[in-house]
Amino acid sequence: MANLKPQQRSLIEGRAALIVIDIQASTFINNDKVRSIDNMPGYKDRMLACRPVIDAARANGVPVIFIQEIHRANLIDFGRELDGSEDVHCLDNNPQTEIAKEQMGFIPGDYLIQKRRYSAFFGTDFEILLRGLKAETLLLVGGLTDVCVHYTFVDGHQSDYFCRVVEDCVGGSSTEAHDASLKAMEYLQTGAVCASSAVMQAMQNLKPEHSV
Repeated sequence: MANLKPQQRSLIEGRAALIVIDIQASTFINNDKVRSIDNMPGYKDRMLACRPVIDAARANGVPVIFIQEIHRANLIDFGRELDGSEDVHCLDNNPQTEIAKEQMGFIPGDYLIQKRRYSAFFGTDFEILLRGLKAETLLLVGGLTDVCVHYTFVDGHQSDYFCRVVEDCVGGSSTEAHDASLKAMEYLQTGAVCASSAVMQAMQNLKPEHSV
């Protein structure tokens, strides 16, 4: 480690927002062994583990922002996304593309950002929303750890947000890819990888001026 004395940061710096990435109905409906996108063992349980964090965010004045990957049914906006391991997914005419509203407890007061690419920042109004909320710390849950979570983390990092990924509430395309991405994110921001228990405690400790 070249930086032997990285600056110590709080888990939550300033105002926070909980970013729920691509937890969609297909996670709980599609039990096919062969899927359009591979999931690591235990993936569904990791997504279900997000619900207590979502509930804690609401209870402590932390805004909840759901991110939904969605593509046009004629495939016109996939670009290079099908050049790798992923098959066609998240089409706008498929009910499984909807946010998993029941499992995640989605309510009208939550925010929704739709995206055509991996990063929640790319081609969306996500950053406009974050500025309006005066968010400084992004708490990331959802999937995939090695794809949409990772790319959103990197863009958040490059946009000077404090980024935290909740290790037990994210899941990758494989265990190996999940672990490698967590290591890569921790490399960018020391202390970025954290447990849901620590995140919920940090939410409870927020001062009123750091809640919405």
